[in-house]
Amino acid sequence: MRKYEIEYGKIVETFSDSAPILLFSNPTADEQRFLIQKLNIDEHTLASALDPEELPRLEFEPDHAAIIFKRPKNYSGKDQLEFKVASMGLFVYEERLVIVISEDIPLFIGKRFLNVTGLHDIFLKLIYNSISHYVEHLRVINMISEEIEDKMSESLDNKYLLNLFSLEKSLVYYANAISSNGFVFEKLRNLSSRIGLEENSREMLDDIIVENAQCQRQAEINSNVLASLIGARANIVSNNLNVLIKHLNAVTIWLMMPTFVVSAFSMNVRIPMAEHPNAFWMIMGLAVISVWLIITYWKHRNW
Repeated sequence: MRKYEIEYGKIVETFSDSAPILLFSNPTADEQRFLIQKLNIDEHTLASALDPEELPRLEFEPDHAAIIFKRPKNYSGKDQLEFKVASMGLFVYEERLVIVISEDIPLFIGKRFLNVTGLHDIFLKLIYNSISHYVEHLRVINMISEEIEDKMSESLDNKYLLNLFSLEKSLVYYANAISSNGFVFEKLRNLSSRIGLEENSREMLDDIIVENAQCQRQAEINSNVLASLIGARANIVSNNLNVLIKHLNAVTIWLMMPTFVVSAFSMNVRIPMAEHPNAFWMIMGLAVISVWLIITYWKHRNW
């Protein structure tokens, strides 16, 4: 648990028991009991804020409003190009804001938090930041997919195709999470009076809804494009394999003809040129001519 307060428009950490902002990162069992018993947070709602599979929703309790929404999880190398989503819980009281997340990450960063006016402003900016985080991840996914596509045109390795499948899976999860968030934001706008949002906060909420809709559209477009590219790239990999097999077959046939020539002159019977002093070079010349004839014939047939 960390405590924060607002000083001169900035969020600063404090140790005061009356701090208006409480942040719980992966709360322990004791901290969860504190949230349930002291702050009257529903146990199921608290579990939802820590469950990445939980659907976003907006609920009203007698003394607070509970907002559960999906945010992009911080990416790490061990995820192997799979971008995941996590849940965040915002519990808005009249004079207190409680934030519950499943991982310890910096929240109050960026230019949006350089000047805050109140608790409503803070939780709306947290939502706004999560949308910006989605947009950044979508841009990164697009860059990674383009890099993988370039590598696939030169390689037959299946790992690149599997990487594209992981990115497509991530985009599907992102599009679903962003869409679910949109329903919560719409409901929040319709019930803004119950939370006590002022005019400027409602205007920010309208901007959030527009940005979220654009982000959802971008995720859906990227997902559709990537799905189409996966099929096309799979065909390219198959075609590259066919070309490789064709080249290997050509080399095999080129080796068969000189082998046949040499084998014919190596049988244990009397053959022409057996006593000729330059028989070896004549046989080698016939072998080379046979390869040249095959190559010429293939070029003539455009094989």
